[in-house]
Amino acid sequence: MSYRGGVKTLGAADLELAHAVRIALMRLVRKMRRHGNDAALSLTQLSALATLDRHGALTPRELAEHEQVQPPSMTKVLAALEERGLVEVAAHPQDGRQKIVAVTVAAHDMLEAERRARDEWLARRMAGLTAAEIATLRAAVPVVEKLLRGDS
Repeated sequence: MSYRGGVKTLGAADLELAHAVRIALMRLVRKMRRHGNDAALSLTQLSALATLDRHGALTPRELAEHEQVQPPSMTKVLAALEERGLVEVAAHPQDGRQKIVAVTVAAHDMLEAERRARDEWLARRMAGLTAAEIATLRAAVPVVEKLLRGDS
């Protein structure tokens, strides 16, 4: 990365690194996904459920904001999850015009089983790493989280 006139510019090495990181993370996520117990849910559906499980009941609009999707898209996701009995929709306690959505006990239990299966799979893979590699992974977590917080 270099600076021209105070503006960051990306060089070929930066783009190669971005490509390598993207491919590695995609492959890791794909492998991890195969080691879960999910009930054929899409990544969007799983993410929405996990957000509801973590934050508690939300309006569809609040959930769409958390997931960074448009409200009409979230409406479709929620309809599919409700049909499967994974979310409950109720009237908003303060605003009767709105609805709130929460995970069901079945969804919570499914998410816990998913997390446990994937965490165990990853922990088994990490057991073959050296102490230095583990330290590198530990240091990389905040960097990856910072990438996720970016606004673009």
